[in-house]
Amino acid sequence: MTLASPREACMKFLNALNKNGERWALLVFYVMLVTTMFIEVLRRELFSYSSIWGEEIVRYSFIYLAWIGAAAAVKERGHIRIDVIMEYVGPRPKAILYIFGDLIMFVVSIIAFYWSLESVLVSAKFGSVTHGLRISQVWFLSAVPIGFALVLLRLVQSFLRDIQDLRAGRPVFEGDKLFD
Repeated sequence: MTLASPREACMKFLNALNKNGERWALLVFYVMLVTTMFIEVLRRELFSYSSIWGEEIVRYSFIYLAWIGAAAAVKERGHIRIDVIMEYVGPRPKAILYIFGDLIMFVVSIIAFYWSLESVLVSAKFGSVTHGLRISQVWFLSAVPIGFALVLLRLVQSFLRDIQDLRAGRPVFEGDKLFD
């Protein structure tokens, strides 16, 4: 039995993170949301008592779910889109349309990343804390720039994949359709 070199182990970890990173994070936040919500419902119904921190954990877990889920949707090309035109164009125009759509999303994501990072920095500057948990709001406000950073990463990967497919004459990755 041979052990993998540190470089091979690091590459294996990075490939696994690239393949499933959002899924793992979504699982963590979803379990945290459901578990906390379940505990809070039991506390409220059985003991007529609820905590303010439980509601905050659920709220902020949901926010992380939404933004990390947006990145996962970009990776899988699963965002809502009107693809009627795509049925009537060839592979090359289809690739160009996907790249154009990703470029627009890239510009919007850069702008959103900048402004969401601005709110995190303002919160850090003034030391704002949450009402129930009494911890820095930076941890929770960071969900938006983290989500947009992941979206930008996945868009770059999408550009590279589409350009390779376009050059090789292969059809571009279209993702799964919601309805067929």
